Amino acid sequence: MKQATLTLLTNKALTPDVYEMRLAGADRPVPGSFLEIGLDGFFLKRPFGAAGYKDGVLTVYYRVVGAGTEAMTRLSSGAKLEALTMLGTGFNYKGSTRPLIVSGGLGIAPLKYLADCFHEAGVRPAFVAGFRCRSDAILIDELSKICDLFVTTDDGSLGYHGNAVEFLKQNPVAFDRYFACGPEPMLRGMQRFSVNGQLSLEARMGCGFGACMGCSITTVSGFKRVCKEGPVFDAGEVIFDAR
Repeated sequence: MKQATLTLLTNKALTPDVYEMRLAGADRPVPGSFLEIGLDGFFLKRPFGAAGYKDGVLTVYYRVVGAGTEAMTRLSSGAKLEALTMLGTGFNYKGSTRPLIVSGGLGIAPLKYLADCFHEAGVRPAFVAGFRCRSDAILIDELSKICDLFVTTDDGSLGYHGNAVEFLKQNPVAFDRYFACGPEPMLRGMQRFSVNGQLSLEARMGCGFGACMGCSITTVSGFKRVCKEGPVFDAGEVIFDAR
């Protein structure tokens, strides 16, 4: 964990409710780790997955879901944001030569950064990106340059008609390890599909660094904290039915 003052460079809408922020002042994060950003007028910081890092600039994607994230949309370039960075345990991805990356919705954000890291290592992943519909699809052009990309939509408006797990069941993709992030039903489906992978979980967090225990989940080895031991867990260790 590290305290940092980040400078907002850009804050732009990608869809009607999804925004991209680019921030200067953070150290290079581990793929799968996260940061917490403080906002004036709000007591708790907001957690966001690290979605990219290049030339000293950190990228974050967020969806407008409440007063805090709505307030973020009004932040202008040059704003100073107090943050806790380098939080959580990220993906154990080194050594994978045939990775499969699977996203659902905005779970694509931290996985885009993971794909960037594979690209830097000379590895081209297979990437299955699931969305509700065509208008929700983001990062398609960027990912298609560095991955073998497959897009799915729940309504069939773009790519495969169905979700990412259904696509994999009907269209086998060779892999040595998978890396998944998305809504819990998708992660449950990936766990049933194969335990040879890693799942990035979401949870409501109070402190973000393991003190409050508010984001604890049940695993095969007991309780673990999403913000500290996670958010990335081996697929076989999470007990979803106990949540």
